Amino acid sequence: LMIRRPPRSTQGVSSAASDVYKRQTDVRSYQMLIDGNWVNASNGAMFESINPANGQVWSKVPEATESDVNEAVSAAHRAFTTGPWSKMTPTERGKCLRKLGDLLAEKSEPLGRTESVDTGKMLKETRWQAKYIAEFFHFYAGCADKISGETLPIDKPDLFVFTNREPLGVVAAIVPWNSQLFLVAVKVGPALAAGNTIVLKASEHASAAMLEFGELIEEAGFPPGVVNIVTGHGEPCGKALTSHPLVARISFTGGPNAARHVLYNSAENFAEVSLELGGKSPFIVFEDANIESAVNGSVAGIFGAAGQSCVAGSRLYLHEDIADEFLDRMIEIAKGIKIGDPLLEETQMGPLCTIGQLENIEKEVSHAIEEGGQVLHGGKRPSNMDGLFYEPTIISCNNQNMKIVDTELFGPVLSVLKFKTEEEVIGLANDTVHGLAAGIFTKDSARSLRMAKAVRAGIVWVNTYRVVSPIAEFGGIKGSGYGRESGFQAMHDYTRPKTIWMNTSDEPFGNPFVMR
Repeated sequence: LMIRRPPRSTQGVSSAASDVYKRQTDVRSYQMLIDGNWVNASNGAMFESINPANGQVWSKVPEATESDVNEAVSAAHRAFTTGPWSKMTPTERGKCLRKLGDLLAEKSEPLGRTESVDTGKMLKETRWQAKYIAEFFHFYAGCADKISGETLPIDKPDLFVFTNREPLGVVAAIVPWNSQLFLVAVKVGPALAAGNTIVLKASEHASAAMLEFGELIEEAGFPPGVVNIVTGHGEPCGKALTSHPLVARISFTGGPNAARHVLYNSAENFAEVSLELGGKSPFIVFEDANIESAVNGSVAGIFGAAGQSCVAGSRLYLHEDIADEFLDRMIEIAKGIKIGDPLLEETQMGPLCTIGQLENIEKEVSHAIEEGGQVLHGGKRPSNMDGLFYEPTIISCNNQNMKIVDTELFGPVLSVLKFKTEEEVIGLANDTVHGLAAGIFTKDSARSLRMAKAVRAGIVWVNTYRVVSPIAEFGGIKGSGYGRESGFQAMHDYTRPKTIWMNTSDEPFGNPFVMR
């Protein structure tokens, strides 16, 4: 079935949308965006999405086949090579991105609400995030006509040599559920500004917000095929996309196991690859830190978004002189965190997104206790609540080698260890397979600079945590992946230089068999 400019849900998303979200009685059916059309899977298959706040099925999403992926990539390739997009100037592309940002800001309330229902994230966070993400599209709108090549002072006479930076082609962007609109912005923004086309694969755990975001694409002026959105599982949808011969670049955010499959698949097309794979970020508090500020930063870093953030500050290292006071304050705050319906303004922490996360957390917390860990707060599901809820949990760990210290749980579970010296905590912080982010709290500016240099992570926050900007790059090292997103440098990552040699002499080209 192919429909031109539907609503993408067969039950509509008109002004009655808010009532649907509140009642949760209707199961909504979505469609994919391919070549400017809203379509079902070619075999009609769909899968269900669960509202994690109540455990009920709330929507159905197409399960893309290999044929569907091929249609999406082919549409993107046509748009890149022969479509109107290939003929638009960088300034015109920038105008489309600016309009998209404007529309995103206007639609932040319904988009945020959909994301909250689909993922369990709090509405006040998703609504704000959707609005702020518009700034990323505005930033890249301004970047679209700012990227340029250079002239080269070549070492040969009568030759003028210069470079142009050209788009790569079709970009496959694979986005997880937890911050999908943000991650769409940092992938789609620079890719489109540079002149590429996109096939987005939404997470099978929560696809709805991205599909609703897709409705804004045509309204913003993008020609058909420039942005395509497919939904499905890793097999066959993800595999077909990342191994497709027409894909020139893969931008993946997710877990390390899936990333290994992506790398294996990319051997089929030699696509350029960037990976952002999450982390187990150290949050380090020295004895001279502002305790109130550090406690609030740690609470935000691990219990914000119910810990479902790739930069969650899930390893807390406390100087022994302030550890007891710090934990007393943090436990007091944790006791007062209001867990509940993510659509309610008074809620401070919502549910986890999937039952798999919840069960894994329970298993790992149980194992930590067996290894000698002490649960200082939480450690279980709330007894009086349905849905996929888990209490904010603080675990005192007796040594660095406990499994929970270096296992990303993607939930509201904090591992706590104490340290004595700067040298000791540097060793502890770097004793990990991960390397995405780190937090350092100290009033000593010299120490903060030493620590920022010594801790091996792609992002270091000093006396703050979990802040982002379209101007600043982010990304990881070691097991947290490679490549960078956001910032102007991302424009270079979605282009490649072409070197052009021009002979300016009127003399005929010399005899190739006479060497001078």
